[in-house]
Amino acid sequence: MAAAAALRRSPLLRRRAGPGPPPGAASGWERVGGGARVTFVCPTGARAGPGGGAPLRPSSGGAARGDISKPVIDRILRVDHAGEFGANRIYAGQMAVLGRSSVGPLIQQMWNQEKDHLKKFNELMVAYRVRPTVLLPFWNVAGFVLGAGSALLGKKGAMACTVAVEESISEHYNNQIRTLIEEDPEKYKELLQVIKQFRDDEQEHHDIGLEHDAEAAPAYSVLKTAIQLGCKAAIFLSERI
Repeated sequence: MAAAAALRRSPLLRRRAGPGPPPGAASGWERVGGGARVTFVCPTGARAGPGGGAPLRPSSGGAARGDISKPVIDRILRVDHAGEFGANRIYAGQMAVLGRSSVGPLIQQMWNQEKDHLKKFNELMVAYRVRPTVLLPFWNVAGFVLGAGSALLGKKGAMACTVAVEESISEHYNNQIRTLIEEDPEKYKELLQVIKQFRDDEQEHHDIGLEHDAEAAPAYSVLKTAIQLGCKAAIFLSERI
């Protein structure tokens, strides 16, 4: 009884009276007391379970989402969501011009992968409660204009745009992978898997562009440099606002 009283007084513990732990609680709750009134305790700082009541924390298996660095996750998800949104608009612009050409099915294939990327980042934004960048309306227009404008130069112009953008995104994803590994690869295991897979997809798009004569586009070097400068500016801004 003395041990139970000490547990009930401890500021490090949360209590719940009743016949059992709160609905949906993880394992690890301890029964204190006896008779008509029983108290169940768990460590303070655990997360709330689906049935309400006191917070709870998984007793084993993986790092709790509350253990991650929120500023790191916010920055990464915000900019990646913006990037995939912009990529979708670029391919939409290219399809508006070249959709019925011989290269249309290839552009559509790459666009479909970008749609999958954006869908996943939409889900992660909700799961981690990250707000999107306020610049989405601007990227909506700018992405479409870039895609359509490059496509007006013909198939080679569209592929040059693809090479420039996908090279920038692949490099950006590699930087994020290094950052998360330096932070804690186990904590960010889920996000690392997503980013690595998407990095590989973007690299594949880059290679497809080269295989389809991107470097033969008019003023290729100038076009590529200009697009990549724009990508760097977009990344910088979308991480922050």
